[in-house]
Amino acid sequence: MNKKDNSSVQESSGNIFADIGMQDPDQEQLKAGLTLQVYRLIRNRKLTQTETSEILGIKQSHVSALMRNRSGNFSTKRLKDFLGILGQGVEMNVRPASKRKKQGAAPAHVQG
Repeated sequence: MNKKDNSSVQESSGNIFADIGMQDPDQEQLKAGLTLQVYRLIRNRKLTQTETSEILGIKQSHVSALMRNRSGNFSTKRLKDFLGILGQGVEMNVRPASKRKKQGAAPAHVQG
């Protein structure tokens, strides 16, 4: 007996936060990218959460959240500050938005 598959496949917009209907998806994508870079630096340096909390000047529980990609407690500015403390420079590029994007949308891309 075959089950009928009523599911559909929708192509991604390139921003998962927009695809799931989150408010301010471009900001959320930027925060996720910055958080990923902080995570990678902590992992690559083999820092403990306690060491990281001392370096960044935040509670260990907040480091734990960062390590689980929970950036909700931190602004993009604060995440950029963390990267600076960890010895990284952060660049932002400005370019015209594509015609498909709504006016005012500011897509961001973080490379590491």
